Amino acid sequence: MEVSRRKAPPRPPRPAAPLPLLAYLLALAAPSRGADEPVWRSEQAIGAIAASRADGVFVASGSCLDQLDYSLEHRLSRLYRDQAGNCTEPVSLAPPARPRPGSSFSKLLLPYSEGAADLQGLLLTGWTFDRGACEVRLLGNLSHSSLRNGTEVVSCHPQGSTAGVVYRAGDQNRWYLAVAATYVLPEPETASRCNPAASDRDTAIALKDTEGRSLATEELGRLKLRGGAGSLHFVDAFLWNGSVYFPYYPYNYTSGAATGWPSMVRIAQSAKVLQFQGQAALDCGHGHPDGRRLLLSSSLVEALGVWAGVFSAATGEGQEKRSPATTALCLFRMSEIQERAKSCSWDFQTAEQNCKEGEQPERVQPIASSTLIHSDLTSVYGTVVMNRTVLFLGTGDGQLLKVILGENLTSNCPEVIYEIKEETPVFYKLVPHPKKNIYIYLTAGKEVRRIRVANCSKHKSCTECLTATDPHCGWCHSLQRCTFKEDCVPLDNYENWLDISSGANKCPQINLFRSSEDKTTVTVVGSLPPKRSEWKCVVKNLDTGRELCKGRSPPGRVCTCNMPTRATYKDVLAVNVTFSSGSWHLSKRFNFTNCSSFRECPACIGTDCAWCKSERKCIHPFTACDPSDYKTNQEHCQVAVEKRAPSKTAGGGRFTENRSSRANPGLQVFYVKSIEPRKISTLGKSNVIVTGANFSQASNITMILKGTSTCDKDVIQVSHVLNDTHMKFSLPSSRKEMKDVCIQFDGGNCTSVGPLSYIALPHCSLIYPATTWISGGQNITILGRNFDVIDNLIISHELKGNINVSEYCMATSCRFSAPSFKGSKARANVTVKLRVQETYLDCGSLQYLEDPRFTGCRVEPEGDTELEVKIQKENDDFNISKTDIEITLFHGENKQLNCSFENITRNQDLTIILCKIKGITNANSIDTSSKKVRVKLGNLELYVEQETVPTTWYFLIVLPVLLVIVIFAAVGVTRHKSKELSRKQSQQLELLESELRKEIRDGFAELQMDKLDVVDSFGTVPFLDYKHFALRTFFPESGGFTHIFTEDMHNRDANDKNESLTALDALICNKSFLVTVIHTLEKQKNFSVKDRCLFASFLTIALQTKLVYLTSILEVLTRDLMEQSSNMQPKLMLRRTESVVEKLLTNWMSVCLSGFLRETVGEPFYLLVTTLNQKINKGPVDVITCKALYTLNEDWLLWQVPEFSTVALNVVFEKIPENESADVCRNISVNVLDCDTIGQAKEKIFQAFLSKNGSPYGLQLNEIGLELQVGTRQKELLDIDSSSVILEDGITKLNTIGHYEISNGSTIKVFKKIANFTTDVEYSEDHCHLILPDSEAFQDVQGKRHRGKHKFKVKEMYLTKLLSTKVAIHSVLEKLFRSIWSLPNSRAPFAIKYFFDFLDAQAENKKITDPDVVHIWKTNSLPLRFWVNILKNPQFVFDIKKTPHIDGCLSVIAQAFMDAFSLTEQQLGKEAPTNKLLYAKDIPTYKEEVKSYYKAIRDLPPLSSSEMEEFLTQESKKHENEFNEEVALTEIYKYIVKYFDEILNKLERERGLEEAQKQLLHVKVLFDEKKKCKWM
Repeated sequence: MEVSRRKAPPRPPRPAAPLPLLAYLLALAAPSRGADEPVWRSEQAIGAIAASRADGVFVASGSCLDQLDYSLEHRLSRLYRDQAGNCTEPVSLAPPARPRPGSSFSKLLLPYSEGAADLQGLLLTGWTFDRGACEVRLLGNLSHSSLRNGTEVVSCHPQGSTAGVVYRAGDQNRWYLAVAATYVLPEPETASRCNPAASDRDTAIALKDTEGRSLATEELGRLKLRGGAGSLHFVDAFLWNGSVYFPYYPYNYTSGAATGWPSMVRIAQSAKVLQFQGQAALDCGHGHPDGRRLLLSSSLVEALGVWAGVFSAATGEGQEKRSPATTALCLFRMSEIQERAKSCSWDFQTAEQNCKEGEQPERVQPIASSTLIHSDLTSVYGTVVMNRTVLFLGTGDGQLLKVILGENLTSNCPEVIYEIKEETPVFYKLVPHPKKNIYIYLTAGKEVRRIRVANCSKHKSCTECLTATDPHCGWCHSLQRCTFKEDCVPLDNYENWLDISSGANKCPQINLFRSSEDKTTVTVVGSLPPKRSEWKCVVKNLDTGRELCKGRSPPGRVCTCNMPTRATYKDVLAVNVTFSSGSWHLSKRFNFTNCSSFRECPACIGTDCAWCKSERKCIHPFTACDPSDYKTNQEHCQVAVEKRAPSKTAGGGRFTENRSSRANPGLQVFYVKSIEPRKISTLGKSNVIVTGANFSQASNITMILKGTSTCDKDVIQVSHVLNDTHMKFSLPSSRKEMKDVCIQFDGGNCTSVGPLSYIALPHCSLIYPATTWISGGQNITILGRNFDVIDNLIISHELKGNINVSEYCMATSCRFSAPSFKGSKARANVTVKLRVQETYLDCGSLQYLEDPRFTGCRVEPEGDTELEVKIQKENDDFNISKTDIEITLFHGENKQLNCSFENITRNQDLTIILCKIKGITNANSIDTSSKKVRVKLGNLELYVEQETVPTTWYFLIVLPVLLVIVIFAAVGVTRHKSKELSRKQSQQLELLESELRKEIRDGFAELQMDKLDVVDSFGTVPFLDYKHFALRTFFPESGGFTHIFTEDMHNRDANDKNESLTALDALICNKSFLVTVIHTLEKQKNFSVKDRCLFASFLTIALQTKLVYLTSILEVLTRDLMEQSSNMQPKLMLRRTESVVEKLLTNWMSVCLSGFLRETVGEPFYLLVTTLNQKINKGPVDVITCKALYTLNEDWLLWQVPEFSTVALNVVFEKIPENESADVCRNISVNVLDCDTIGQAKEKIFQAFLSKNGSPYGLQLNEIGLELQVGTRQKELLDIDSSSVILEDGITKLNTIGHYEISNGSTIKVFKKIANFTTDVEYSEDHCHLILPDSEAFQDVQGKRHRGKHKFKVKEMYLTKLLSTKVAIHSVLEKLFRSIWSLPNSRAPFAIKYFFDFLDAQAENKKITDPDVVHIWKTNSLPLRFWVNILKNPQFVFDIKKTPHIDGCLSVIAQAFMDAFSLTEQQLGKEAPTNKLLYAKDIPTYKEEVKSYYKAIRDLPPLSSSEMEEFLTQESKKHENEFNEEVALTEIYKYIVKYFDEILNKLERERGLEEAQKQLLHVKVLFDEKKKCKWM
C-alpha cells in the first residue's frame, strides 16, 4: 500500500502543536521499518531461538531446528526432529489469545560449553516428541547425530512450559542441567497422551548430569509440587550469585487465568543434589486495579544485579479488558529477592519448615523509578552499555522499543526503533547478537529479523547526537555524522568518535568573541578530530561574496580569524564562517539583521547579535564594546528568560496536575459520557466527539492523553463546543499505543473517558471480486487490517476523478457497492483509495468490463409445485454471487414470482444461471403462461425473453405436411448416403493402411537412427552413507525401525551400557546358546517369516562389531540348513527367505560387499538409472498412470500416444534469497514437449537449472510457479484452471504446454509463490492427461461430432519403443553387468571367494557330484540374495526416489540378470512375454560370461583363515559406533522372553548348556528389575 501524493481538499485549521513537540511526534510516528534488515522466514511459527558465540543463530519452528549464520542470510544446517524432510507441526497449534502463553514443540535451546578448553561447543535441545525428549548435539552441525539423549526431561505438551539452564560445577567440572517444566496438564483430553511415570507426576524442577550417555537415567534430585497445588508456568531460568533462579507464575491452563502471584524459586548451583533455597513472590501490580499476575518475559541484567520482567493483567475474551495499564516493565534487585526468598511449602514440597502456619509469601516490590506501564508489552531484554542500563521491549503490535535508564534507574520515554509492518506480536524472547552489540534479533510469528539497536542517523548534529543520551550512538568526526562506534572509520583513533560521556559541550562549534575592544575573533571550540593537514578558516560576506578574513594554521593548532572593528563592517548583514582541514569541514551562518532593534538581552542573544552590558543595548558583533561587557551567551540573560518563558498552549505540551477544584464547585457539575471514535490512526483525528452534559457552562476545557507511563502527557484544547452535550477535539499525530483519556473542565479534576488507541494506517491485502460490470451496483469486499480508522473510501477514475462511495467497514474488512461508470469506455480500470485525514492510501484496482449479456431463458416445471428457470448468459469474467442477483418471473396478466437463486454453471459456450420457484400449486399453467424474466444485477436491470414455442394448433396443421416432406427426403437421402458411405469406407481403409505404414516406418527409422546423449559427467554420485544403506537392506519394509538405530554413538561411554544388556550381549556370544535359540524359535508356529527376517537383522546389528563370530554362526546355520535340504531337494536351498540363516546371509553379504558396491558397481549403476530416466522423459509420459512412450516394460507402455513436438522455451529464473550467487545463470533455454503438463515442464526446467549451474534452484517444486510472458502481459500457467477442458463425463483434462499454445522461443518466468502452496498433488480419477477415459468408447462417441480427429491406435504398433529404449541404455547396462561379474586386479571380493569355497567344500563333504547343484547354491546365495535386491532398489544405495515406472523397468533388467545365471535353456516362442523376448538374444552371451566368472573364482587360490579374519576384523572396526546395539539387543530379548519357556525347556534338554541356562535366568531377572526404571 502506497501513500498517494495527491493533495486532499483543505480542512478547517486546528491549533498547532509547539514546534519541538511536533517534530518529536513526527519522529516517533515514522520509526525505522527496516527495508534493509535481513529477515529469516520459516515454514511454521517460531517456538524457540538462541544465539551461540561462534556457530550462528538457532531457530526452532514446527518440528525443525535451523542453524543460521549471524546475518540470517544463509542456513548452515537443519535438523528434522519429527519426520525427515518435513517441518510441519504434527498437531496444528493455533496462536493463543494473548496474554496466554504460546504453544511450541521446541522446549529448550541451550548452547553451552563454548570457549571451554579442549571442548567443542554443545547444544542441548528439548522437544515434546518422544515424551519430552532431550538431546545433546555438536553446535557445529545439526545434521550430526545426537551425542546423548533422554526422555521425560522437558514438558511433552506443546502448551506446557519448560525453562532450563546448563552450568558447570563439582570437583570433576561436569556440566549439569537444571530444568523446570510443566510435566502434567489438568486437561482430561491430554491426560493419556504423554503423562510421565506416576512417581514423576508432581515433579516441578529436576537436576540432571548431562555428561552421561542418556542424560543420567536417575536425576540428581527433584523439587516436587506441593500436594494439591495447581500447575506452574515457568518463564525463564538463569544463574546468579551461585544459585539457579526460575521465574514462574501459578497458571490454570484450562481457563487461562493466573491463580496466584508471579514468583521466583531459587535452588543451589550444585553438582550433587538439588537444594531448595526458597521462593519469593513478585509484585508488579502498581497502576492496575486487579494487579498483574501473568509474567510474559524475563531478562537478567547481570552487570547491575537487577532482574527485569514484563508483567500483564488478564485482558478477557477478545481483549475487551485491555487498557493503557495492562502490562508493565518492572525491575527488581536480585539481592532483595535472594534475601526475601523463604523455604516454605507454598508451591513446592520442602522438608524445611521455618514458616508459620498460614503465612503467605512476602511480595518483593520493584524499583519504583524504573517501572514503565504500557498497554501491550510482550518481551524484554536488558543490558549495560557504557554504564547506562538499556532495555529493549517488544510489543503486541510489532514494535521494538528502547528504554535508557538514568543514573538512579529512572526510566525515560521509550523510543520506537523498529516496527514490523504486519504488526505481528513480538516473541517473548529478544536475543542479542553475541559478537556485535549493535544488533539484536527480533522474532515475531514465522520471522526473525536482525535489527540495529539504535537509529543514530536520525540525529543530524553533534549536539543532538550527544544530548540524546543513547550509549550506542556517538559523533564521528571523520564522517561528520552520528554513528555506531563500529561504523566510524578509522577505528584505530579513539579521538575520532565522541560518545555521550563526553557531553554535548565537546561538540565542535564556531564561536565569535571579543578578544579586544577593537577586534572580534572567530574560532572553533570543543573536541576536534585529530588531523595531520593544515587548518584553514574563512569568513565570507554572504551578500557580496567578499572574504572578510582568512587564516591558516599548522596541524595540531586550531585556526583563528580576527575581525577588526571597522565602520564598514556594520553594514554586513550575514556572514558564513568555514573551518576545514583536509576532507573535514565545519561551517556556520551568522545573521546580524536589525541588531539595534532588540531592546532586551534574551531577544538579542536569541539571534546572532551581541549584548553590550555596559551600554545595555544590542550591538552588531563587529561593533566596538569592552571585552568584559561583550556577551553572546544565553546564561547572562537566564533570569530574564525564565521570567519571559511562555506557557504551553493549545496543541499540546507537558501537563502538570492541578488538583485544586473550582472556586465554587457546587454551582455546576460536568458529566462526560463517551468519546468517539475509540480508535484513530497515528496521523491523529480532526473530529473526535466527546458526549456528556453541561459543556457550554465551562470556559476552559482540555483533553489530557496519557500513554506509556514514562512519557509526557498531551494536553489538547477543545476545538469547538458544539452544544451542551457534544464537543469536538482535534487530536495530533502520535505513535502506535493505547492511551488513557480524561477531560478537565476549568482546571478542576480530570474526568476519565476510558482508553483511546492510536493504531497504524490501514493496509489492504485483497479486493474481491476484482472485476465488475460497467453499470455498477455489485458488492465489493476489501480485506486487510485497521479499516476502522478510515474517513472515506474513494474510487479514482481517470476521467471522472475521485468519487466518494458509502462503505461499511470493520477492523479487517470493508464492503461497498461499485459505482456506475455508464457512459464511459466499455472497459475501465479504477483505483480504490482510502482517505485517512488528509492522506490517501492506494488499496488496489478494480476492473470494469461491459455489462453481462443474456441470450434467453427456459422455464420448466418440476412436478406441480416447483418451477425451474434457466437463464443463458454469454461467458464472461464476472464472479456473481447470490447477493448480487435478483430474478423475477412474469406470467399471466402482469403477475410476478420471485425466483430463488441456486447456482451458476459455466460451460464451454454459455453460462447457465439456475433459480427455482418453490411452494406453488399450478406449476404447469404458470409455465405455459410465462412471458419473460427480469434479471437485476446491482444497478443493471434486464428483461430476458423466453425461448418461443409454436402453438398446438399450428403444430397439428404443419405436422402432416412436414411428415410427407420428411418421408420423400429420407428416401432420397438414404440412397445418397448409401453411396457416400461406401466411398468413405474405402477412403477410411486406405487412410488406416497409410497410418499403419507410417507408424511402422517411423518406428524402424527411430530404432536405426535415434541416439540418446548420455552425459558422462553426471556430478557426484549421491551415495547413502553406510548406516542408511545397511538399514534399508536390513529392514526394506520396516522403515519404522530405521530412526531408532541412527543415533550417533561416537561419544558414548562404554560404562553407560546397563547391566541387563551387557549380560544379554555376553549370552548371545555363546555360540551353542545362540544356535539353540534360533532353532527353537524357527520351530514355533507363530514365529512368522517376518519375525525371522527381523530377528536376523537385529542379530546382525547386535554383532556388527563381531563379524568373525557372526560369520561362524552363519556357517553353522548354513550347514544345518543343508542337512534339512539334503533330505528333500538340495537345489531349492537358499532360494527363498524362509529361515533366519537366509536373511542372515543377505545381511552378511550387504555388510561385506558394501565397499565393493561403492567402489566398483556404484557408478555404472547410478549411470544406468540416470540414463533410463533420460530416455523415459524424452517422450510423452502420462502424469496420471505414469505410463511412457519409452520404456522397457510392456505394462508401462503408453500406446495411446498423441502426436507431439518439442518446444524450446526461454526460461527466466526470479532472484530469490535462497539463491543469490552472482555467477548463477538465470536465463536458460529448456526443451519441453507440447504434451507435457505444467508440472512436468517445471521438473524439466528444474533439471535444466541444475545441469546448467551445478546446484539446485533453492526452492521445492511446489513453491514455484510459471508465468508466460507475452509483451507486457503475464499469465500464470497451472495444471488446472478455469480454462481446463472438462469432458462430457465430468473428467478434467490437465493443461499442457500445447493447451496454452506456447510456441518456440516463448519466455517463461519462474517465480516464488506467495500464497500457501500445496504439497505434491495426487490427481484422482476425475482427471486425465494423455490417456483419455475409456479411450475406445470415447473415440466412438466423439467421432460422431469430430470425425477424423482421433487416430486409430494399436498397442502392438509401439512395441518397437521397448527395443528403442533397450538400445539407448544397452552399453550402460552391459558395463554394469560386467562390473558385477568381473574380477578387478584378478581378485574376487573376500566375502564372495570365502562363501563360494565354503559351498564347494560342503558339496564335497556331502558327496554331491552334480555341478549344477553347487552352481545353483552360488546363484541363490549371491545374485539372488544380494545383487537382484540392489538392482531393483537403487534407493538402497543412492539418495534418490524410485518411481513406479522405474521400478517396472528395473524388474525387466533384474529378470535378464537372473536369466544370465540360470542353467535351463529357455524355449521362447512368438507368444512369449515381451519382457522375456527383449533380452533373449543377449542371455546366451551373458551365461557364458557368468560361467567364466564362477570358474575364475574357483580357480583363485583359497583364502587362509587369517586373511578372512583380518578382513572381517577390519570391517568390524569400520562400523564401530554406527548403530545403537542396545536397541537391537532389546528387540532380541523381546523374542527370547516371548518364547522363554520353550527356549528354557530346550536348554534343559541339551547337554553342556547348563551354564547358559543359568545366565539366561539371570538376564531375565535383570530385565525385570529394569522395568521399574524410568529411563528404559
